[in-house]
Amino acid sequence: MTELPLIGGAPVAVEPHLVGAKIGVVTFPGTLDDRDAARAVRLAGGTAVALWHGNGDADALRDVDAVVIPGGFSYGDYLRAGAISRFAPLMSRIIDAANSDAKLPVLGICNGFQILTESHLLPGSMIKNDHLKFLCRDQVLRVENNKTVWTSDYEAGEEITVPLKNQDGQYIADDKTLDALEAEGRVVFRYVGWNPNGSRRDIAGISNAAGNVVGLMPHPEHAVEPGFGPESNAGTDGLGFFTSVLNKIVGGAQ
Repeated sequence: MTELPLIGGAPVAVEPHLVGAKIGVVTFPGTLDDRDAARAVRLAGGTAVALWHGNGDADALRDVDAVVIPGGFSYGDYLRAGAISRFAPLMSRIIDAANSDAKLPVLGICNGFQILTESHLLPGSMIKNDHLKFLCRDQVLRVENNKTVWTSDYEAGEEITVPLKNQDGQYIADDKTLDALEAEGRVVFRYVGWNPNGSRRDIAGISNAAGNVVGLMPHPEHAVEPGFGPESNAGTDGLGFFTSVLNKIVGGAQ
């Protein structure tokens, strides 16, 4: 791709054959990172498609191959983070598509992760950070599961650095649920070095049983190009989320 000029280094190389893959990016009232997520999709080589929360029509998903629910403070986090967004008309379409035989890939980032738990696409819940403060920092994560559609371009056990910014980032679940997530390999990411929000068992991200739905609190879309993300690995550790799903879509279509 020749657009999207970068600063701080050479442009990120993308594969031309991925351009036909369409990734929907959802916008709710209060969403902050939809444009960042769309840019990450384009940098990875895909086509970003804007999706509106209030559209519940049969064609609301616009024939996309995957969906990203980005971060922000949808509906101002009233009631609970993600609690209102869960009932948006578009979410009914996303839930049905994710649970269908086609298993639409869905990635929830930060507030998107909160929405996925509220929608019961992922188990558990998100509550206030244990220190009761908003936190913004670069965070090291360990890839625990590289078998999902969003993590296949990483190595199992690989450590990556992406930004973290949240105030309701503490992942909780009962011991039975946590034990099941561990036993089934559904803990996808774990915090390394420091648990920034008190999440149970240092969990930073999880998946559903099929591996098509993944949610995490840190922000891979803010670590996709040199000069903008963390200093480690040129700041592009998050790009693998988007190349993973694009390669899965294109590979599955071949």
